[in-house]
Amino acid sequence: MPETQELGTAEDLVERVAAIDVAKASGMVCMRLPHETRTGRRVQEVWNVPSTTTAILELGDRLVCQGVTRVVMEATGAYWKPYFFLLEARGLECWLVNARDVKNVPGRPKTDKLDAVWLAKLTERGMLRPSFVPPKPVRQLRDLTRLRAVLNQERCRHKQRVEKILEDAQIKVTGVLTDLFGASGRDMLAALIPGERGPRVLADLARGNLVRKKAALADALTGQFEDHHSFLCQTLLDSVDHLTGQIARLDGQITAAVQDLPGPQEHTRPGPSLVERLDAIPGVGLTTAHILLAELGPDMAVFPTADHLASWAKLTPRTTQSGAKRGSSPTGRGNPWLKSALGEAASAAARTDTYLGARYRRIVKRRGRKKALVAIARSILIIAWHLINDPDTTFRDLGSDYHQRLIDPKRRTRDLVRQLNALGHDVTLAPAS
Repeated sequence: MPETQELGTAEDLVERVAAIDVAKASGMVCMRLPHETRTGRRVQEVWNVPSTTTAILELGDRLVCQGVTRVVMEATGAYWKPYFFLLEARGLECWLVNARDVKNVPGRPKTDKLDAVWLAKLTERGMLRPSFVPPKPVRQLRDLTRLRAVLNQERCRHKQRVEKILEDAQIKVTGVLTDLFGASGRDMLAALIPGERGPRVLADLARGNLVRKKAALADALTGQFEDHHSFLCQTLLDSVDHLTGQIARLDGQITAAVQDLPGPQEHTRPGPSLVERLDAIPGVGLTTAHILLAELGPDMAVFPTADHLASWAKLTPRTTQSGAKRGSSPTGRGNPWLKSALGEAASAAARTDTYLGARYRRIVKRRGRKKALVAIARSILIIAWHLINDPDTTFRDLGSDYHQRLIDPKRRTRDLVRQLNALGHDVTLAPAS
């Protein structure tokens, strides 16, 4: 049977549009309006606008006077932000679109003017879809969480450099210590850098369970640590401590920003209760909960369903169909900050004795580790959607034996008996007392 689909009409087209091809110092603006006297004809005007605040505000006034109802621009680095936010403040409907969706037709010349015209034509025909741009409080929270992630990465790099310096000095302590920057490791570094070189003296600084490894520590601390290594280590440790202080300050700012987030309804606040409910998900800690709120926001109206959110986050395989063949292609890039946090949460949840842990162990047998982690990350995101969307919902784990409870006992018994019979055993069942 042929497939019937309702298509858009001319009423769906946007009559008065503007498109901006954004660059660092300026933007090429294309405005398309209906002709004043000739029906069905369009009037097009293209001009260059500097990316200064005054020029953009003047552009906004001009577009408002011309009755423009939609302004579209590509996501080009951070250069789109002045145009988007200043024009939005003027009351214009601004759309940010993915550059992948607005590629020019192959074979046509590539100039800023032609790109702006092409973007305007796609806009007036309704062939584009807007990207998700959260409100200002969520954007500010997003800036804080992303900066914290960057500083954490930089601190990890400095720690790795310290380990390399110790290896250069034949100090093999990282083979005995689980964490070089734990209490015992920092005490040893604090004594080693000023000039203490005695392996047994340094090994005596061990704490906790490391006390039983003093002999191995003394052997690992025997090396050729010189003043040159001492200077390098002290410089890196100062950077590590400085970054630790900055991360602690960011933690306080993030906590305050989460409490000030606007809720879905006016005069409401999601507050810390939402963070606590997200924290109840296996594998999700406070840091991941903050990232989820920063990247998604507290209002799920922009994502009508949980599957819509999973598709936006690129955690669902894309279907490809050609002729009789139907397959799946890679999920896509998505939001790297969100996918990174969900990946860490999925790795942590996979090691738990929960429903998500059991789900991971079921999938990893037949699909492999990477696809199993993506499946768990998608499950975590769907759970987060329900918790954010409904303030009265709380997380309840289904249990690691959830899949076993779904099995019919009689059918399971019959299958096991059949397997034993196939192995040459005669089975007789008796009811348990």
